[in-house]
Amino acid sequence: MIALFLLLVIVAVALGIVGVVAKGLLYLLIIGIVVFLGTLLLGALRMRRRPGRRPAR
Repeated sequence: MIALFLLLVIVAVALGIVGVVAKGLLYLLIIGIVVFLGTLLLGALRMRRRPGRRPAR
């Protein structure tokens, strides 16, 4: 799950950078922002569902 989270963050950042740098590709910046927000939402939901971990004895 961590790998998927990190992959989505990297994709969002890459799309954002390309959207800002490339002329006429502002829609990539918007897609990058949407992917980033979705990743944050997914991460928040996964952390919320998981019960508190107890330390190993």
